[in-house]
Amino acid sequence: MAVQRDLDLIQGLEKELFKQAVRGSSDEVGKLLADNFVEFGRSGRVYHKEEVIRSLAAESAGAVQTLTASDFALKPLADGVVLLTYRSLRRGEDGRELHSLRSSIWKLIGGRWQMVFHQGTPTNPAQ
Repeated sequence: MAVQRDLDLIQGLEKELFKQAVRGSSDEVGKLLADNFVEFGRSGRVYHKEEVIRSLAAESAGAVQTLTASDFALKPLADGVVLLTYRSLRRGEDGRELHSLRSSIWKLIGGRWQMVFHQGTPTNPAQ
């Protein structure tokens, strides 16, 4: 698989989780997250698949004004396993900005890419 094609594919899957229509659908989020999914949130808390699904479904549509990402990079870790890294900016309806460094591990499971791990680390815009 070509690196750019892989980056485009995995980046597209990651960005699905930015969409309110997907975030609000337990089925859609469930398809993107592996059963053994774990997240180390930017808050320092640890989350598992069912907690993330419930949390995203409970978000109000206006809870996030914008969620954007940049500086995507993809690194193969093993056959069928990749690490996606990027920067994110989440701007709430109050105008407050939350900048994070993000990393996700995606694994090809049963012919479908699913996220098995995600981490968000708070950062400043210039870092």
